[in-house]
Formats: sequence, C-alpha cells, structure tokens
Amino acid sequence: MALRLCITALVLSMAIPLAFAAQKESGTTKLKDVQPAGTTDKKHKHQQYDFTFDTAQHEYTCRSNENQSVKATDFVVGTEVQYQVNGNKGKVKSSTGKQVSCTIVRVANPPAGQ
Repeated sequence: MALRLCITALVLSMAIPLAFAAQKESGTTKLKDVQPAGTTDKKHKHQQYDFTFDTAQHEYTCRSNENQSVKATDFVVGTEVQYQVNGNKGKVKSSTGKQVSCTIVRVANPPAGQ
C-alpha cells in the first residue's frame, strides 16, 4: 500500500510541471482577425479588441485590457505578429513594435490541414 502511494505521488509530481509547461507558447504567426469587443462608456473608456491567431498547437482569441488604449490600425489582419501565451495571459506584438497585453478568452484546435 505504501509503495503504491509512493509511486502515485512520484507520477503526479512529474506530470503536474509538464501540464503547466505545455501552456507556454511563443513565436511568430499571421494575425487572422481583429474585432471590437464590447462597448465604451464612462467606466470603460477604451474599446477592447479580440485578436485571433493560430499557433502550432491551437487557435487563440485574446482580448485586450479595458484599461489599455489600442489603435486597431496598428494591427493589420494578415500581417506577421509575435505572440506569447502563458496560461490565460497573452501578448501580441505587431511588426511595427506596437504591443498589446491580453487575456485568452477562447482556445480551439487549429483548422484541419494546418
């Protein structure tokens, strides 16, 4: 019984760090889409945007922070962007150097054939 418990603990201790390591991704990809999200009002002065991009593992939609001003013209659909994904946090950086911190709001398997 004690040996089984020890083996189980050993397997779990090796599996947990691997699960967290798999959530970190970074690289360069093409920006698939940029869409406004929500509306602005007195409390929410900045328009939020959803950035959609594919990685080797997943398709992500990442929403900009409501406290951050973003110019949609800085992120042209179809251009190369650098991305970082760490759990539910993300960053998207345009080829012109404009960077947006965002929250991952959707994850999907990439479309077939990619």
